[in-house]
Amino acid sequence: MSNILRLIGTLFLLAPLSQPALAQEVTLDFQGMTLNGNLELADEKSLADPVILMVHGTLAHNGMEIQKTLQEMLRERAVNTLTITLSLGISNRKGFYDCAQPHNHQHTDALAEIAAWIDWLKGQGSKTIYLLGHSRGGNQVAWYATENKQPLVKGVILVAPMNWDEQSEAVDYRKRYEKDLAPLLADAEKRMAEGKGQEWLEHTDFIYCKDTKVSAASFVSYYKPDKRRHTPGLLKSIPQKTLVFAGSADTSVVGLEKQVPPVADGEHIQFQLIDGADHFFRDLYAEDVADAILAFMAE
Repeated sequence: MSNILRLIGTLFLLAPLSQPALAQEVTLDFQGMTLNGNLELADEKSLADPVILMVHGTLAHNGMEIQKTLQEMLRERAVNTLTITLSLGISNRKGFYDCAQPHNHQHTDALAEIAAWIDWLKGQGSKTIYLLGHSRGGNQVAWYATENKQPLVKGVILVAPMNWDEQSEAVDYRKRYEKDLAPLLADAEKRMAEGKGQEWLEHTDFIYCKDTKVSAASFVSYYKPDKRRHTPGLLKSIPQKTLVFAGSADTSVVGLEKQVPPVADGEHIQFQLIDGADHFFRDLYAEDVADAILAFMAE
């Protein structure tokens, strides 16, 4: 984007508080890369009003269906949103991650990018921010919140957030790729211990990508046992009030209806099971999510 266009975008964001609905791509510079997001301001709203910063799931992007649907429904409810695309190591990344592209990103990279977008919103005049994460993005948002007591963040919203346990990870990998995870992880960890984390693992099955190319450091980041990838285990450590959604027909993240209620007190940690919803809360289920978010923000 040219300097002139960046200036126009900045002036537009700093326009008077009363303005019609606005949707636009916004960017920021981050560690030598460009990060992009989609900002939607509701009618007669500005960034001085509350805004929800939304983070997508595994290898996805800010334009996927659930992100776009929730943005539209929240705008109709007079709520501002900013959906971001995590870079995954690629400048100005658009669309789903191409499995032909080598992987050199880590699960926790998202935390620094979330922080950068919060700083950007603060610089644009935001005073009240809510964080929303879907699937893996839900875990990354929760993880960020446990480690960063950011005063502008007033609440955390987790939509079908990732859960994890070591045995299930191994079983799922075996089922998906018909091979064992353990020896591959052991090889990647050995390289890391030898200071060779940037060495490439060729023809390796990684996350949703079969026969791809991934750095040893990336493989370890996504597969090394770490209880912090189990979102229900993070909930009590989140300083802000938190709302967790699960779908009864979700086959991607299974078990939240059993794992979250024991720690949910109905106030600081709230839980809603949406009967009939799958992992992406399509159609009227998204309306239920949007209505519950609006009520949560009004508390």
